[in-house]
Amino acid sequence: MIGNDIVDLNRAAKESNWKRTGYLEKIFTPEEKFLIHTAKDPDILVWLFWSMKEAAYKAATDQTKIRSFAPFLLSCSNLVLHPGTATGNITYDGKLYHSQSIITQTYIHTIAATRTKMLNDIKLKIDDYDAADRSYKESNPTSISHHGSFLALIYL
Repeated sequence: MIGNDIVDLNRAAKESNWKRTGYLEKIFTPEEKFLIHTAKDPDILVWLFWSMKEAAYKAATDQTKIRSFAPFLLSCSNLVLHPGTATGNITYDGKLYHSQSIITQTYIHTIAATRTKMLNDIKLKIDDYDAADRSYKESNPTSISHHGSFLALIYL
């Protein structure tokens, strides 16, 4: 199974105040909160972890068809950051998901899959998002994500 998530960083900065009391406690594990609080750029780490959790959740629900998003139940680990990219693991409901992320000035995009080989076999398309234009569905993407100005499509 595979899932993807994209976060428009400009939209997230305007609409989500992750620094408000209780926000981090509802979403992140103690280990994730520690990494956020000690990060050089905590904003990026918040949205990277969020994107990793969302991508793994989408992969899981694609398989189970059960929708019950509780971000605290998804745990990110083995995070490796490089300039512009990241890899890591997400554990959810006893299953391990592998992830790879792209980090730009304007968005963070993550793909999560049950097998690392799947991450290498995908075709990714990131485009401008227009809520009125649904024509992208005609191309039969395996996974769809959109947020703010961005649309991310995964094809296997």
